Amino acid sequence: MTQAAPHNLPAYALFAALLASAGLPIYIHAPKFFVDEYGVSLAALGSVLFGLRLLDVVQDPLLGRLSERLRDHRGVAVAIASGLMAVSMYALFAVSPPLPPLAWFAVTLTGVFSSFSFLMICSYAQGVAKAASLPGAGHLSLARWRETGGLLGVCAASVAPVGLGAFMGAPFAGFAVGFAVLALASVVMMRNEWQQVDAPAAPGFAIVLRDPVARMLLLIALLNAAPVAVSSTLFLFYVESALQAPGWEGPLLLLFFLAAAAAAPLWGFLAERHGPKPVLLAAMVLAIVAFGGALFLSAGDIALFALVCIGSGAALGADLTLLPAMFAARMAAISPSAAEGFGLWSLVSKFTLAFAAVTLLPILQMSGFSSDATVHSQSAIRTLIWLYAGLPCILKLLAIGLLAGTELEKGKR
Repeated sequence: MTQAAPHNLPAYALFAALLASAGLPIYIHAPKFFVDEYGVSLAALGSVLFGLRLLDVVQDPLLGRLSERLRDHRGVAVAIASGLMAVSMYALFAVSPPLPPLAWFAVTLTGVFSSFSFLMICSYAQGVAKAASLPGAGHLSLARWRETGGLLGVCAASVAPVGLGAFMGAPFAGFAVGFAVLALASVVMMRNEWQQVDAPAAPGFAIVLRDPVARMLLLIALLNAAPVAVSSTLFLFYVESALQAPGWEGPLLLLFFLAAAAAAPLWGFLAERHGPKPVLLAAMVLAIVAFGGALFLSAGDIALFALVCIGSGAALGADLTLLPAMFAARMAAISPSAAEGFGLWSLVSKFTLAFAAVTLLPILQMSGFSSDATVHSQSAIRTLIWLYAGLPCILKLLAIGLLAGTELEKGKR
């Protein structure tokens, strides 16, 4: 087997930036684009997005199995999937819909998100083999590069259409072209990284689900990802209605992700020195402090909420860096090919988004909150604040309890 260059970690960062650009930013940009360009209703677009999230939950384990089957030809599969993702992105933003706009929205996003899921699983699975070739704490070193690149990709993709709008009349088409260029560059830089894994074929999901540490890490990931899903679902409502600060959503969201990107390398360095478990526990406590602070803010407290964004964003940097590294280390021990394990990991992460969308918004509506209203009752605002800031604190406390009781080194609880 020809080993890839052991220190080609910037390639993993660039590939992660590509994937991140096709994730959360598209949930932000695509609905607004189709409302503005084609007059599609937000309710209809929301229903399609929820359906796509459910599709992700179903297909991710299957994509993990497909990645495992194709592991000897993963470079070719990655190139094809990257091409499909770039073409789908261009069709979404730069092609006049040959179908009804809502149908075109669903078809093109299915191409984007299915390719995204497959590529993410391949990237994390290959990372397990890559980490074995790195000196020292290989999983943490790789995670530091990968997740920092991903977070910078989120930041760049979130603001790119706005920036391009100052120079061109079709900024979203320009974004799609830029995304295709990034996809090509990422595939070229990663071309030697998809080496064959010297490991027996994975026996399926059973070995992952039978392992007590892997099961616990998946459960911790579920509880730990849920606060991000909750805050992402309610962020715009909180800023507009609780803080009464319309127009600040974009800058505050960018601040949140910049804080995560800046903190991710620091968490990685600390974890290499002190171990990932105590460092992740400290980051979870920081998240509780940050979200707890949001419980006491009122209209106009924009500067204080910026501090909340910095604190919670920094904690997110640890979540995205350390937990996947811990899971990857466990996969290296029990299922070295890792693709099916990360199929389950991807399912857990996306399940929280679907669950948050289907539960939180109805609860908010039952409290009397309406996105169309300019004035809300005090009870509706209190419900919004407790869902946005209080619920994540409870979920984080549960995750802390589980992680504190999990013996990662010995494989026992």
